[in-house]
Amino acid sequence: MFSFSDIVEPLSRLQVEVPSWAYGNSGTRFKVFPQKGTPRTPFEKVADAAQVHRLTGLAPSVAIHIPWDAVDDMDELSSYAHSLGVRLGTVNSNTFQDEDYKYGSLCHPDPAVRRKAVEHNVACIQIMDRIGSRDLKIWLADGTNYPGQDDIRDRQERLSEGLAQIYPHLGEGQRMVLEYKLFEPAFYHTDVPDWGTSLLHCLELGPKAFVCLDTGHHAPGTNIEFIVAQLLRAGRLGSFDFNSRFYADDDLMVGAADPFQLFRILREVVRGGGYPSTDVQLMLDQCHNIENHIAGQIRSVLTVQEMLARALLVDQEELGQAQRACDVMAANQILMDAFYTDVRADLADWRVSQGLPSDPVAAFWASGYQESIEAERVGGTQAAWT
Repeated sequence: MFSFSDIVEPLSRLQVEVPSWAYGNSGTRFKVFPQKGTPRTPFEKVADAAQVHRLTGLAPSVAIHIPWDAVDDMDELSSYAHSLGVRLGTVNSNTFQDEDYKYGSLCHPDPAVRRKAVEHNVACIQIMDRIGSRDLKIWLADGTNYPGQDDIRDRQERLSEGLAQIYPHLGEGQRMVLEYKLFEPAFYHTDVPDWGTSLLHCLELGPKAFVCLDTGHHAPGTNIEFIVAQLLRAGRLGSFDFNSRFYADDDLMVGAADPFQLFRILREVVRGGGYPSTDVQLMLDQCHNIENHIAGQIRSVLTVQEMLARALLVDQEELGQAQRACDVMAANQILMDAFYTDVRADLADWRVSQGLPSDPVAAFWASGYQESIEAERVGGTQAAWT
């Protein structure tokens, strides 16, 4: 097993993209819970996201959601982000909250609705052009609730056609990242329910299409690290949406339910060459229903850093020797030794060496930032996902 000093260099390259919507109010389908100081504008979301990077040094980019984060002048929003030491990152399209999308967007039976969904995604690419973003991320709520409601195969053909209309608008160095989700809000079938469906469409589109893996979008017991390995083998793992779940798409702070799973996933990312490569975007996708938005994001990026450090401690050559010798006990022990290594003190020391607080969560509470935004952000409409 490597020592912490052996992994400092690769670990120092970690960048975790944070989502703008994590700073807005969230909740369940029964209730959205408001918090004092919640952003009212995309500018205030970016300001909160900048606090996470200032205190951790790990979150230099902010994913945005359109139209949630659309402003009259996107250049101004981008410049504002840069002034705070961060940048705008992945652009997420939204074809699930308009009334026209009740029966789907790219898969809708009505060509006019499909055309509207295509045009929205093209508009998102135009925003990418303005702000210098690489990735367009598409998640579709498309699906059906009842057998016979629509033709499953026809919907796949419509999806293929719609994606093919969006794809040519990608510029040099830009990518389309297609997310999948097992179920919800559609319950009989979802049009992009799994990594295989997403991958098939990406392979059909071309080399600029990649799969987004949300860690909460699988059936219970799914071996997610196996999916990671397969997508890396195919060269089509574009990004992660990190969160944690107990039952479904819970969007809890990453590592909350199963930190060992997060370790296993990150170890497979490292083993497969997805890190420290920048080809795989590590991103959070979380909704902080009851915990403070900013503190929840800080805790999450720190957890990714901690589990990545443990994953980097695995000596792949030593592990490979045990595996080739079919030494089951030794191989498992090598992996478990790395997982059980407590790197928190080493990470705190590293942060201090970088001019960062040893405990970013405590530093946030001591900074007075939360009190200041609660006093300043009075009136207006708080951001939320509804």
